[in-house]
Amino acid sequence: MPSDPLVFLPGFMCDARLFWHPLQELSSERSVMVARLRGTTIEEMAQAVLDEAPPQFALVGHWLGAVVAIEILRRAPDRVTQVALLDVSPLPEMPQIAAARETRIVKALTGRLDEMMLEEIPADSLAPDPGRAEIQAMLLEMAAGLGANTFEAQSRALMRRPDLQRTLRATKTRALLMCGEYDKICPPRRHEFLAELMPHAEFRLILGAGHLSPLEQPEKITQNLRDWLEAPLLLA
Repeated sequence: MPSDPLVFLPGFMCDARLFWHPLQELSSERSVMVARLRGTTIEEMAQAVLDEAPPQFALVGHWLGAVVAIEILRRAPDRVTQVALLDVSPLPEMPQIAAARETRIVKALTGRLDEMMLEEIPADSLAPDPGRAEIQAMLLEMAAGLGANTFEAQSRALMRRPDLQRTLRATKTRALLMCGEYDKICPPRRHEFLAELMPHAEFRLILGAGHLSPLEQPEKITQNLRDWLEAPLLLA
């Protein structure tokens, strides 16, 4: 039986390098693609992915990409065969966080993108590991490639995001939730709650990782994805 194509949705200000290890390892087993998050709302981003994606596919999203993945589930549940959500929150933005984003947008647009990225994803949201500086350098490199205008667009999408808990509660799609143990942006406890909320979900805590778990523990992420992809699909 042929394997479903696998669509990756990178997190906030990230590109395909976020998923370098699973892309390298899984591309020999199935078709893979990395979608860009285009638009200024979650809804626009989801529709742009659907316009380019295969008729049916498995979906992997991290943070902003995972929020978009949930919206894709809401819009086109029959097209998504499985979904993996990494370091995510389906809740709408809190007013104080939205206000902080507004300030960061202004500063990013005036030449302070690196500084704002380190406020957005601070060091203490990553694992306390000797490789943390290298992870941060990669984050800044990806953000620089996308630019300050993308920072504004993606920030506004997060600020305006809807409450997607109802979609998760209603989905019949088999799901995998993963979260780094040190993630303070989307904490593990929230993922445990989501796993209970969703009818067909399992949660795996990624030890030795924080908010950027695919970069911090790439081998663990890839192995969990492989196990999830190879498990029997749910019967309709």
